[in-house]
Amino acid sequence: MKSHRRQSRVNIIHSEKSWNSFITQGSCPVVVHFTAAWCMPSVAMNPLFEELALSYKDIHFLLVDVDEVKEVATKMEIKAMPTFLMMKEAAQIDKLVGANPEEIKRRMNVFVHSINSNKN
Repeated sequence: MKSHRRQSRVNIIHSEKSWNSFITQGSCPVVVHFTAAWCMPSVAMNPLFEELALSYKDIHFLLVDVDEVKEVATKMEIKAMPTFLMMKEAAQIDKLVGANPEEIKRRMNVFVHSINSNKN
């Protein structure tokens, strides 16, 4: 039996340049997962992050490995992994530190609600 792997909606950031291009794309909201390959709680959040990306089609989802793109992690003041940032128009709206699936879902709902209420 063939396995049908879905196309990922999570964009992996490999450089400060690619980070800047996503962050400065204007009005599209962004959710960022700052991770590290050696951080098991962070890696454990990847499937949930993929699931969120599939659920919220109007939001860009970015994955940043703090060891690979240190400049971005430093600029965004990331001190622990996992850290999740919710951003709009290059401004940080919310920040969650730690592997807490229920809290990230709750904050995503609040973030989406705030985006939608600002559209009106």
